[in-house]
Amino acid sequence: MAFPSNSLLLTGEKTDRLRFELVSRKDFEVWLPFFKGEHVAKFLLLNSTLSDKELCQLWFDKAMKRYTNSEGGLNALIDIETNKYIGQCGLLVQKIHNKPYIEIGYSILPEFWGMGYATEAAIKCRDYAFEHDLCTHLVSNIHKENVGSQQVAIRNGMKPTNKIMSSDHPDFVLYEIHKKDWLKNQN
Repeated sequence: MAFPSNSLLLTGEKTDRLRFELVSRKDFEVWLPFFKGEHVAKFLLLNSTLSDKELCQLWFDKAMKRYTNSEGGLNALIDIETNKYIGQCGLLVQKIHNKPYIEIGYSILPEFWGMGYATEAAIKCRDYAFEHDLCTHLVSNIHKENVGSQQVAIRNGMKPTNKIMSSDHPDFVLYEIHKKDWLKNQN
């Protein structure tokens, strides 16, 4: 199944508190504290032996590659009221079991954890994908120890499946929501 990758970015979209913008290399320093969080590398399938700067560089290189290759990507989340950089969230094309899926990915700077930003942004991504007929279902791939992200997925209407990302990564559980279930909850 091919996805309309160029329409996966939510650039210019808004929620009550957030504005979605393209991630830019100028965001590097503000995003660097994200990699100081415990277990971040493990939860994102990154090499935990790398320094915070190396992890951040790898993250930005991957984001730019996604943009260039029309694989969707994360948008920067900017607080509308304060103009502060809160985190990143977006729709990503992922291959899981050699099948393409659209994943809702989200990461929030540690100083803003627990404030509902990830849920707010993830719900916007879900609604955007289904309202624009981008797919019939969405997934989020979450490490089994990442309780915060699991809670966001559940608040986003997702349910854990008994599928794992791959045999190479048995610690990741696939959460998903189907458009038909989303539509039922819209009425």
